Amino acid sequence: MTLEVDLAHDQGAFQVRMSFRAGGRLTCLFGRSGAGKTTLVNAIAGLLRPQRGRIVADGTVLVDTGAGLFVPPHRRRIGYVFQEGRLFPHLSVRRNLLFGRWFVRGEGGPDLPAVADLLGIGHLLERSPATLSGGEKQRVAIGRALLARPRLLLMDEPLASLDDARKAEILPYIERLRDEGSVPIVYVSHSVVEVVRLADTVVVLEAGRVAATGPAAQVLAQAGFGALSGERDAGAMLEGRVVSRDEAFGLARVATPAGEVWLPGAMAPGEAVRLLVPAREVMIAIERPAGISALNILPARVEALAEVAGAVEVTLACGEARLLARLTRKSAADLALAPGRRVYALVKSMSLDRGGA
Repeated sequence: MTLEVDLAHDQGAFQVRMSFRAGGRLTCLFGRSGAGKTTLVNAIAGLLRPQRGRIVADGTVLVDTGAGLFVPPHRRRIGYVFQEGRLFPHLSVRRNLLFGRWFVRGEGGPDLPAVADLLGIGHLLERSPATLSGGEKQRVAIGRALLARPRLLLMDEPLASLDDARKAEILPYIERLRDEGSVPIVYVSHSVVEVVRLADTVVVLEAGRVAATGPAAQVLAQAGFGALSGERDAGAMLEGRVVSRDEAFGLARVATPAGEVWLPGAMAPGEAVRLLVPAREVMIAIERPAGISALNILPARVEALAEVAGAVEVTLACGEARLLARLTRKSAADLALAPGRRVYALVKSMSLDRGGA
């Protein structure tokens, strides 16, 4: 799926000026609150009529203000999943799902059993929405959108209202939808963790503008990405492949563009993985340390420094990749960090997404 956007729209003092082209099974629109993410997805869905611009989804022109073309929402065949499930409380799960069929005619597309199996909701069909968890409600909402046979699925921060346990419950189903479903997805998020786990392509938005766009690993490696992502989630993504296993210690040796790293877990040689390396989990040493417990010590070079939320975010060129480290200003000063300085990156921990590369 390719998505082409050239958009200009003013909402009071807020000005949207976006132009990009993206492709892949799942495109993530990433940015802080107020960056323009929801404005953009509403324009794609037809819920907002832009003042100027052109939007094309997989060769189909949805908006072209220069040609006077605006396809109404009900003719776009676009599914929309909101932050809350928005299920009909008086209908069973089955009837909520089948409501999506009312908007399409003819045969073809996924049927109820196939969608229920894909999203793991077959055992919920006779339940009332009031008895479902937040994650279950969101899976039902996704199923209802799929049964309308959309050409494109928009997901506007579908995990934002869920706690960490419910997010962990639903993320594997979104991954499965990305990998096994036939509908391309545009996914809105401000979470680096979600970007790393889900995105093929990332479009970074800031104050109504496109700050960066491209493959997920490439965009997350850019020096300015950490500042946009917020203090807690800033980090870098590495794609790798398991080289070997140390059965005695339950570790896997993984080749990544930053160098080889050791990870715990039962992974098989040849298995592809995605790794999120949070900036808060990276320490910097100016000499290679000895006699410490850290397994992953990587040679690096300081590429850039920036002040973020009262700390110093250091971009490290590490092999063919970039890592981020977040230090106190005192630590950065004591180490005399400056662009070009050779250092060592000590990675304390990283998050693993199996099968992501």
